[in-house]
Amino acid sequence: MSAPSSPAVRDDHDALHEEALAGLRALTGREDARFHEGQFEAIEAIVAEHRRVLVVQRTGWGKSAVYFLAALLQRHRGAGPALIISPLIALMRDQVAAAHRAGVRAEAISSANPTEWRDIEDGLAADAIDVLLVSPERLVNPRFREEQLPRLVDRCGLLVIDEAHCISDWGHDFRPDYRRLRDLVTELGGHVPVLATTATANSRVVADVAEQLGTGETGAEVLTLRGSLTRESLRLGSLSLEDDRQRLDYLVRHLDSFEGSGIIYALTVSAAEDLASLLDRPGRRVRAYTGRTDPEERAELEQALKDNEVKALAATSALGMGFDKPDLGFVIHLGAPSSPVAYYQQVGRAGRATDRADVLLLPGREDRAIWEYFATSSMPSQESASQVLTALAESGAPLSTPALEARVDVRRSALELLLKVLAVDGAVQNVKGGWIATGAPWHYDAERYATVARARREEQQAMLEYERLAGGPEQCRMVFLARQLDDATAEPCGRCDVCAGPWFPTPDAPASGADGSEGAEGADARVAALLDRVGVPVEPRASWPSGLDRLLGAGAPKGRIPEGERAAEGRVIARMSDLGWAVPLRELLRTDEDGRPVDDVVPERIGSRIVEVLKDWDWAQRPAAVVAVPSSTRPRLVGSLAAGIAGIGRLEDLGALDLAAGAGPLRGGGNSAFRVADLWERFTVGEQLQARLEQLDGAPVLLVDDVIDTRWTMAVAARLLRRAGSGPVLPLALAQQA
Repeated sequence: MSAPSSPAVRDDHDALHEEALAGLRALTGREDARFHEGQFEAIEAIVAEHRRVLVVQRTGWGKSAVYFLAALLQRHRGAGPALIISPLIALMRDQVAAAHRAGVRAEAISSANPTEWRDIEDGLAADAIDVLLVSPERLVNPRFREEQLPRLVDRCGLLVIDEAHCISDWGHDFRPDYRRLRDLVTELGGHVPVLATTATANSRVVADVAEQLGTGETGAEVLTLRGSLTRESLRLGSLSLEDDRQRLDYLVRHLDSFEGSGIIYALTVSAAEDLASLLDRPGRRVRAYTGRTDPEERAELEQALKDNEVKALAATSALGMGFDKPDLGFVIHLGAPSSPVAYYQQVGRAGRATDRADVLLLPGREDRAIWEYFATSSMPSQESASQVLTALAESGAPLSTPALEARVDVRRSALELLLKVLAVDGAVQNVKGGWIATGAPWHYDAERYATVARARREEQQAMLEYERLAGGPEQCRMVFLARQLDDATAEPCGRCDVCAGPWFPTPDAPASGADGSEGAEGADARVAALLDRVGVPVEPRASWPSGLDRLLGAGAPKGRIPEGERAAEGRVIARMSDLGWAVPLRELLRTDEDGRPVDDVVPERIGSRIVEVLKDWDWAQRPAAVVAVPSSTRPRLVGSLAAGIAGIGRLEDLGALDLAAGAGPLRGGGNSAFRVADLWERFTVGEQLQARLEQLDGAPVLLVDDVIDTRWTMAVAARLLRRAGSGPVLPLALAQQA
């Protein structure tokens, strides 16, 4: 956008530029600060023309400066407060702090500060707040929607949608609640400017977001300001190693060769926690940051990384959008994200204010299995949607999510996602007391979901292609990532391992830093201790799920499971999400090309690990016998496991529980109430088994299965055994599906 040519308009343009530049210098604390290309153009379009603007610029370009300065200039002109939709609490904290530096009175409403909500509401009423930050999920909250949102809409001077790729089905971090913003944009009308920003959007996402911003009274064209997404400071590389042992050994030996402090991303919570435990050393701290980390601890860890008090955070994607450390020195991935766009978003945390930052990918053999798990768990099904709508329509009163679980066979996380999708589409509404059906017509857009699923598979394939890049600058890693974002301006970077050769230490290079001083043997020992560790405790179910009376009738159990009918704490070799033993366990528990479980006997290598689990199990009384859970999918595997344990441990092999006639494989997925209902009459204790249990005179028994998933199979089977005269029931399986 060039400067206007009319003298009067040009004067207004120059005056606005000077006012905005003064605000920029206050925001940055630098008197020599200048706008990056496109920043003032966006501000002018918002303040002078009240346009709808989509800004697609790389991380570190200064998108937050645009919306804070635009909000401040709007306030100077008598407009109401700006409403900023921001996806993460961590992001809100940084944004509020940045706004205050520019003299912008900003506040945030989130689950992290409920005690401050009343004061913030009073500040809004007194017109003492320039910017209010909320999450998209807050727009669904009945009280906020009914009490605060109408007043904000009436007075709103600017709507900002940060991380706007979340609006789009095609975005790598799509959130259903972001879709609701289309209605908010329409409700504001054409006189309120709207700004959407993102650093990770390809052409399809840009078109989708622009289409949604272009709604409303005027249907005004959206101004899209898109810059180059390449990052000159990033030095990219990928190193494929044989297995977890080699990858972890590499990190132990060479982490200190990466300058500064950084982030090591892992694909699962357990992998991130194991990494932190392995790499943490006195004088070189490494801490875990995951979805299980408490909000208060997250803030402390983020600050510790910013202050270089830790060498790295071993993190899941919970540490992502919005974390701002301009001098972050490196990003390492232990396992690849499922798309190049998601990968770009995470590595974009590094090198924002440094000449160089190192980015290394260490892909794993298990990556594709993890991608598939998350992809299938996030897609709503037509059957599930129909169940929910029918249950709400027949209820006649609002239903809470737990109450819905007793009516629809959908797991809690999938049910919450589905309710958000249906709410955005107007088919259900969250009110006081729970959810109701609106009666609005709704249809399952099978074509759209199929297309999204196909796009996800294409992204996964592209990530595999990124890992295999080789052969010179024509396959530059930065060019590859930029083209995945439809940035045609990218040129070979000359720095990545494809352009310039490997820049990172080779696996056999001498170790450096803290781990170099302990020697190769010490590093090997610590990696071996982690990967060879077996015996993960499995907590038993303590209470029955609510709503079982709807499925099982008046005699259904409820409340706490009596101590005398409850399973004891169990054991598995490893969780399927763990490092190390998860890989051979996934291979043993694989399915064939038609999706049927492969049924092999337990191999000696895994059998020896079961022996270790038993040897290290600190039970109060040694078990006297083994009982198998009858399997309709892997009878050879479960049978060989039970027989092998009985033989090695010199325990009595009591055989298996009886399987109800006609019982087939258990349905996958589902929630606790429906799983218990499916299991309730699935097993019985035969006369011979009962007689042998009684002869054991209350001695403990091992209850053996291939995989522990929801823990309800063990809970129901243990109840039967205890009621038949068994002593404590100790669940034992090869793996836990979590």
